[in-house]
Amino acid sequence: MAYISNWVRYMAHKLEYSLTLSLKNHTKGKLNDRELVGVVLKNLLYGRITYLHSGKGQEMAPTMGANDNTLLVRKLPVVDTRYVFVGDAVVLKDPNETNKYLVRRLAALEGSEMVSTDEKEEPFVLEKDQCWVVAENQDIKSKEAYDSRTFGPVSMADIVGRAIYCLRTAVDHGPVSNSEFAMQEDSPLLAVELDVDEMAKDHKA
Repeated sequence: MAYISNWVRYMAHKLEYSLTLSLKNHTKGKLNDRELVGVVLKNLLYGRITYLHSGKGQEMAPTMGANDNTLLVRKLPVVDTRYVFVGDAVVLKDPNETNKYLVRRLAALEGSEMVSTDEKEEPFVLEKDQCWVVAENQDIKSKEAYDSRTFGPVSMADIVGRAIYCLRTAVDHGPVSNSEFAMQEDSPLLAVELDVDEMAKDHKA
């Protein structure tokens, strides 16, 4: 059961998410003033700021199992350095197949200098709104890993959420280890929206 302090923090997160998303749509002309208020209230009262995502995770072991995993993912209204941090496990669009999604660790953000272990490759700096994502499995060789080492930098706009809980099997599950700040921010969401039984029903394995 969530404590009152968690509920207060949770509702603050919901309000921020709803306001940010609704104002973005309002700015784009997708919502008028009356609709804006209605959408904010509807999301605040009935909406969730997490969703379930399924995927295989050999490249993200040990966080994810080799077979099907069910992840609880936090939605992000805006993807920038206020909401995602180095060390986070993020869900992003596959750079080569936009109808598919990957889970990778966020390793570097815009402005970071990237230096290869291969001396033949020139260092470079990540441009604005670019990031570098990597597979977690240390047993996979860098040239075989399907991450930024093979497909290069990705746009921050391709990130759709942060994985905060992983169900590998019905008896093997737990919170995803993310950056310290992210885990503090996500703790009230886990306290209120996490439903392991629901995740188990959605699980394919």
